[in-house]
Amino acid sequence: MNVPSVPSLSVPDLDEALAWGRKAAVACRAPVEVRAIFQKPGPPPGWPTKFKGDQMRNVIFAINITLDGCCDHTKQIADDETHEYFTQLLREVELLVFGRKTYQLMVPFWPDVAKSQSMTKAENEFAQAFDSINKIVFSRSLASAEDRNTRIVRTNLHDEILKLKQEPGKNILIGGVDIPSQLVELGLVDEYRFVVGPIVAGEGRRLLEGVSLRERLQLKLVESKSFKSGCVALRYLKR
Repeated sequence: MNVPSVPSLSVPDLDEALAWGRKAAVACRAPVEVRAIFQKPGPPPGWPTKFKGDQMRNVIFAINITLDGCCDHTKQIADDETHEYFTQLLREVELLVFGRKTYQLMVPFWPDVAKSQSMTKAENEFAQAFDSINKIVFSRSLASAEDRNTRIVRTNLHDEILKLKQEPGKNILIGGVDIPSQLVELGLVDEYRFVVGPIVAGEGRRLLEGVSLRERLQLKLVESKSFKSGCVALRYLKR
């Protein structure tokens, strides 16, 4: 009996795996009902829906920092060019993830600006992009969300983010400090966007302060952009 060789764990897609299943079922003279399983669209019951070749959504951590690593939002440069940069980033993703503190800094302030259009053109466009995107807030104390497209999550951070990464769609953007720091420790951040300002704060919370890594994190610089203000936007991918 000539049974097809079992595909390796690096099977590129579901179609190849199903093709192998059909050949194996015929070669083994499997019952008709077993062969029928492989004729139906989609994976048979109990089969994985994701394969190694499938593209998972990236988790992107973006933040403003000073030259000495301060990530306090009151110490940063927030001019039009910076807002334009983050507006473009918001348009490239479809989900924002925050903790409670960052969420309450952003909401209801930016949704209100989106309605009133009361600031500069760049800030108004940022507000509209921010207001239109779906958001998740990880919090055990926040009773309810203040805007229409926010979901509060109280379950395990690791499991929820891993589930979100496996869902179809565009990438996920995380903001703030506490939640991103935890995700960096968990190894779930795929891309880093740092906008470094020409400022030495000399005080304030430092980026990834208190984060404990099992091993040194190796990143690859894939893009950089200089602003008129002297800020530099750096984009890194995890190796």
